[in-house]
Amino acid sequence: MATRRPARRRPARSSAPRRNPRRPAPRRRASRSRRQRERDAQVKFAVAALAVAAIWALVSWLLVNWWVLIVLGALALIGGAGWAHRLQQQRTWARVHQQALRYGLPELDALHHRDFEYAIRDLMLRDGCTDARQIGGAGDNGADVLATDPLGRAWVIQVKHRKDGDRGSAVGTPDLQRVNGTARQLYGADVVLVVTNGRFSTRCAPLATQLHMHLADRQVLATWASGGRPLWELLPRIPAPRSGR
Repeated sequence: MATRRPARRRPARSSAPRRNPRRPAPRRRASRSRRQRERDAQVKFAVAALAVAAIWALVSWLLVNWWVLIVLGALALIGGAGWAHRLQQQRTWARVHQQALRYGLPELDALHHRDFEYAIRDLMLRDGCTDARQIGGAGDNGADVLATDPLGRAWVIQVKHRKDGDRGSAVGTPDLQRVNGTARQLYGADVVLVVTNGRFSTRCAPLATQLHMHLADRQVLATWASGGRPLWELLPRIPAPRSGR
């Protein structure tokens, strides 16, 4: 009679999740990260040590060859003096150019509108407004040139160029109202000016007087640009500087 073997019991399944054999163990990952940090620290230490050694070698060499420092210092002084001299010459030439700056009306008429703005800026520079700058463009709030004259008055200038000169369209009151609405509030203007190589409409002069603004038409521009007198000597009723300026 054959004996029956007892049935083998299957091992109970563990409820713990199996670890993916492809995924590295957390300890190994931490160990690799630590080794990488150690290697990085060693590399940084080696670089720092080489830098210190190079600096020490350079200092030691200069202590022995001290005359090199004297030569380098002399060359630096000569180079600095030459640079300062060239800078002074450039400033002198620029000042002479500004003082001798003259424009004729045909030359101004031929300019692009943006170049006309720069021409007005250069004329203000010629007359001693050392901070004159062109700001016309998108978002200029009606101001094309800003300047401070030698008496401390702040000028806000709107520039209107006409390709056909006084034969072109007249500058109208909306242009005056636009710059008047921002010149004093945004820029602290003492003098608000609209200048053109063309002409103003008949309604501009009364409005300018009412708004305490100034206008420079083609005739005033011609006298200013071709002569040596500053603009504030050509315009009537220029305000005195504010107290404290």
